[in-house]
Formats: sequence, C-alpha cells, structure tokens
Amino acid sequence: MAVTGGVMLGMFLGALEATVVGTAMPTVIAELKGLNLYSWLISGYILTSTIAGPIWGRLSDLYGRRLFYLIGTGVFLIGSVLSGLAQSMEQLIIFRALQGIGAGALLPLSMTIIGEIYSLEKRARMQGIFSGVWGFASIVGPLVGGFLTDYWNWRSVFFINIPFGLASMVVLGLAMKEPKEGHRPFSLDYAGIVLMTGSISALLLGLSHAGQRIENWTAPETIGLFAAFVVLLVLFLWVETRAEHPLIPLSLFRERVMAVSSANGFFVGMAMFGSLSFIPLFVQAVIGTTATEAGSTMTPFMLSWVVAATLGGRLMLRMGYRLIAIAGVACLVVGFGLLTWLTSGSTRLDVMRDLVFAGVGMGFCLVTLTIAVQNSVPRDRLGIATSATVFFRSIGGAVGVAVMGAVMGAVMSLHLNQQLTQLVSTTTGPVAKELAELAQHPELIVSQATRVKLNPEVAHDVQGALSVALNYVFIIGLIVAILAFFVTLFLPDGRVRDQQHARR
Repeated sequence: MAVTGGVMLGMFLGALEATVVGTAMPTVIAELKGLNLYSWLISGYILTSTIAGPIWGRLSDLYGRRLFYLIGTGVFLIGSVLSGLAQSMEQLIIFRALQGIGAGALLPLSMTIIGEIYSLEKRARMQGIFSGVWGFASIVGPLVGGFLTDYWNWRSVFFINIPFGLASMVVLGLAMKEPKEGHRPFSLDYAGIVLMTGSISALLLGLSHAGQRIENWTAPETIGLFAAFVVLLVLFLWVETRAEHPLIPLSLFRERVMAVSSANGFFVGMAMFGSLSFIPLFVQAVIGTTATEAGSTMTPFMLSWVVAATLGGRLMLRMGYRLIAIAGVACLVVGFGLLTWLTSGSTRLDVMRDLVFAGVGMGFCLVTLTIAVQNSVPRDRLGIATSATVFFRSIGGAVGVAVMGAVMGAVMSLHLNQQLTQLVSTTTGPVAKELAELAQHPELIVSQATRVKLNPEVAHDVQGALSVALNYVFIIGLIVAILAFFVTLFLPDGRVRDQQHARR
C-alpha cells in the first residue's frame, strides 16, 4: 500500500503538471516577451517526454523499476525548479525540455510498477483508482494554476510540483523492495537511442513547422524533416534487429495484442488528444464563454473517463478484453459523430453531452488494452511494453494536433478572406477594417474583452468561420476514430489471465 501511495503521488504529479502549467502560459509570454517561441514551449516538452519514455522503460527492464523511477522523478523536479527560475523564453524552453525527460518516466514506470506488484484482478480494480487520480488532477489543475497565476505569480505553478515529487520519491524509495537478480552487464542500445531520438525529433519538428501555416506542408524544410524521419526510422528498425539488448524489441509486435494495441493507441491518441486541444477553443471563441467556463466544460469528459475505467477493468475480467475495447472505440466514434454536428448556435451542454461518450470510450479502451498488453509479455519486457503503449499514444496526439491545427488554420483563413472580399465590394467602413484585422489575427476573438468591443456583424462572421473550421477538425477526429475501430476488430478474442507468477 505504501508503494501504491508513492506511485499515485507520481501519477498525480504528472497529471498536475500537464494541466497547471497550461493556464499560466499566456502570462508567461506576456512577461518573458516570446510569443514567436510559444510553440516551442509545448513541442520541446512533448518531444523529450515522448522520446524518453521507451528509454526509461528499457532501462527499468534491465536494471530495476525503483532506481529509474527515482532518477526520472529527480530529473523532473530539477527541471521544474529551473523552469520556475527562468529569466527568458529560451531558458524556459530548455528547462521544460529537461522536465520532459523526467516526465517520460512518471506514467510508464508507474503503470509498470502496478503491473508487477498486483495480481490481475487487483490490478484491474487499481486502474480505476489511478484513473480517478488522473481525472481529479485534470479537473483541479486548471483551477489551481489560474489561482496561483492571478494571485501570486506564474513561477509558483512550477514550484507546486516539488512537495508531491519529493513525497513520491521518499515513499517509493523506502517502501519498494525488488527481488535481487543476477548481475547484468551495462549494455544499452546506444545506436538505437540515437536513431530513435533523431527520427522522432525530425517527425515532431516537421509536424510543428507544418502546423503553423498550411503552405508550410510543402516547404523544403518540412519535406526535408519528413525525409530525415523516414531514413532514420528505417535505420532504427535495421539496428533493432541486430542489437543484443534492443531499445524496442521488434519481436514484441509479433504478439497480436501488442501490435493491435499500439496501432489503436496511435489512432485513439490522434483522434482524442488532437481534438481535445480544440474543444476549449470552440467553447470560448465560438459559443462565447470565459476561459474558466471553457475549462469546466471538460469536467464531464474526465468524470465519465474515471467511471468507465473503473467499470471497464472489472468487466474485462468477466467478458474478455476484446469486447470491452471494441465497445470503447465505438463510444469514441459516437462522441466524435456528435461533435461534428456542433455549430455556432450550440451550447456548453451540447458539448458536455458529446464529451461524455468520448470519456466513456477512453476509459474502456485505454485501461483494457494496457492490462491486456501487460498480460501478454514476459516480466523482463514489461517496462518497455508498457512504455510503448504510452509512446504510440503520445506520437498520435502530436500528429493529431499538428494536422488538425493546419486544417483549422487553412479553412478559417479561406472563409474569412471570402467574407472580407464580399464585404469590401460593398463597403469600406469600419466593419471591413475590423474584419480585415481579425483575418490577420483571428486569435483575438478568443478574448472576451475583445469580443465585446467588436461590431456584432464582424463577431458573427468570425465566429461562424471558426465554427466551420473546427467542424473540419472534428470530422478528421471522426475519421481517425473509425480507423481505430477497424484496427481494434483485429484484437484476438480471449480473456486475460494472471500470468504474474509465470512471468517471474
């Protein structure tokens, strides 16, 4: 129970970081004067945490979970302290990247430790509790971040991580005992680490650059980065087939549960985490609410996720993982189908209703497949298998955000320019001038203070254009969710069994 408490603190730390910091970013930009570098604050963290996950997982397989969980948490806390002390955007970007390296250990190793210390039945029950911790942190995080930023300063959102991280390290360091195993030589797949880091870096940097403007998709820089990704990926796969201790053993994917779960994770991550990035924008800019109201719209999603995760873990023991996973992805399809019907006349209640279906889908799908993967691999590959499931979801989310962002920008720009052309042909008054300014800076419509100053006709035109653009985003999410559904149909039929002692 002490180890479980320590792991829960670690998961709470990771979830809190993901939500608390986001609310402080506008204030950070205003103080450090770095709007042009804003995307790097997000991309740098995602890049390092995504790459670090499989490395931490493989290291824990070779040399123990406890040691590398403590090291990863320590790196995360050092990055947090340095981020809170940053004096420029460049420094903050570097320190956030360091924080991401440590964050890559928190979720995968937490899930791996739980997979080892609990039997299958207890593990299924614990997954609901851990989902509750994640959901609670996701709900209170924006509120805490906003309060600290408004009534203290933005630096405090980084320091709030420190007590939770230290408590997690102390509890886990003292309570967790691992069986002593034979001496293993320090043999890491260095070539694989370098090639995977290079390939994923090229992919995420290419997507980040392409997502800024639609024309960037055909720019030489983007094409070069994507080409580098392909070349380095091929080299990585070649190296992995020859390494003594490969970073990601390709033999894992001969197991159909692992292969299908990885593909499912990529598509679900792309659909869900990509689209969720735009839900607050729809609520705040199209429906016309405050930032706090937009954030609270996500509460039904998190609550339904927690309930479904708890229920899904127990149903899986009786009905098997395939049926529960398919039901989860089907709920995702329904949720995205409903989101595509949202318009500028929709309400927050409409959005909350649709997000309930999405939350149920995520709860059923992710918990079930995580346990199924852990149950299908031997103990000495438990860490890398668990990390791989998180890895593919993270990559999917990054791809989804970039693709959907580029589509949204292109569609909105097209509609605003069409409206501006029609307006200029009939009038050259202040209405046309306002619309022309918003066509160049459509993000201004997000601010409630800006909206109340706009001509009602201009505000209506811009909100309508953004509504159409976000509708295309949700359509992409629906298409990808359908792909996830068909992939999940290939999941083998069967029930998970407690193989813990066999793996040992």
